[in-house]
Amino acid sequence: MKDWIEQHQITEVECIVPDLAGSARGKIMPASKFVGAGVLRMPQGIFLQSVTGDYPDDIWDEINPLDVDMVLEPDPYTIRLLPWAREPSAQVIHDCYDMDGKPIENSPRQVLRRVLEAYRDAGWKPVVAPELEFYLLQPNLDPKNPLLPPVGRTGRAERAGQSFNIDAVNDFDPMFDDMYDFCEGQGLEIDTLIHEEGTGQMEINLLHGDPLELADQAFLFKRTVREAALRHDLYATFMAKPMQAQPGSAMHIHQSVEDLDSGKNLLSTPEGEPNELLLSHIAGLQQLMPQAMALMLPYVNSYRRIVREMSAPINFHWGFDNRTTGFRIPDNHPNSMRVENRLASADVNPYLAIATSLACGYVGMKKGLKPDEPMTGSAYDEPMQLSRHWYDSLQRLAECDDLREILGDRFIDVYVAVKEVEFDDFLNVISPWEREHLLLKV
Repeated sequence: MKDWIEQHQITEVECIVPDLAGSARGKIMPASKFVGAGVLRMPQGIFLQSVTGDYPDDIWDEINPLDVDMVLEPDPYTIRLLPWAREPSAQVIHDCYDMDGKPIENSPRQVLRRVLEAYRDAGWKPVVAPELEFYLLQPNLDPKNPLLPPVGRTGRAERAGQSFNIDAVNDFDPMFDDMYDFCEGQGLEIDTLIHEEGTGQMEINLLHGDPLELADQAFLFKRTVREAALRHDLYATFMAKPMQAQPGSAMHIHQSVEDLDSGKNLLSTPEGEPNELLLSHIAGLQQLMPQAMALMLPYVNSYRRIVREMSAPINFHWGFDNRTTGFRIPDNHPNSMRVENRLASADVNPYLAIATSLACGYVGMKKGLKPDEPMTGSAYDEPMQLSRHWYDSLQRLAECDDLREILGDRFIDVYVAVKEVEFDDFLNVISPWEREHLLLKV
């Protein structure tokens, strides 16, 4: 890292830690101090903080009553340019350890590492490719006002869906040019960019690869597109349902499993048909995702996306090239046989979403679980199975022994406690719907 910093004439370094919400916490320091720094520390409390900036008292007293420090260790493979900075700057993602050298169990990056270690112990290597949907919006300075579609170089805001419309994407070419330049400067490997169904809704696909590296890329991409949008007087949001009557935004996760030694895809027969291991992987997703929804849909707004016929799955069915199901098997070559998990909302922490999705598949493979029959019609014609209630999802997660075993007891306890704080904070806000329909009618 020292040679890299000198080669790029870096003057400043952002020392980054992804928190529970997937936001960047950390410290900024001169490059000379970073290179010569001894032990870099931060309070462990950053992993007990809710998205509202509050803390759960009970779990705080149990885990971190003295607000003790943790040690930050830079991952040298994550050092990248900070391409939107005015002076040559770098960013480095850090892992977190206690003073005895043990990983901080409720760090999202460590949760993913824990799942990957379980795969390695079984002789397996998971491969993922995230797809991230997001909206471009007009700037919104007052949270009480509804969000509005963006205005591009034509000077007109979108008023209707423009799914896969090339010209609608080109309307924001100056912003996307900056986005691509920023991504190239960081080594973020974007595969495709498309216009999705919503007004101003876009999607990017990242090239498949190592789950930790792809989680890093998804985490950094969110920062990147927001920075690019701000340069052009736009907002980019990964909020799951930012606008009424518009489709929600998702993070789809394509996941497969290879042999750790040979690199052979383990989910396919030589003829390209699903094998027993793939069916068990699907069964694990079907049986554990009902308990994992609080990790895949992390906020009350996330559940607004779960609406029949609005492009989001409503149940846990699976099928071949069937986008109405929660788990889709694309038309695959034997070497690329995979499952697309379509449940997670775009507001999810990418480390936790990938860890959870892989964990469910892992449990299915280890236990030899069996899925139901593949869905051949529209899954929207079937009953809704996904929880519609945030707090109910939290209780299911808290009581799931399989997820506790693979993700960690301490992490589950902390995550549930933090989300309960956010839920309580939400309940203190009275919405316009309540004032409109209840004020003078009940």
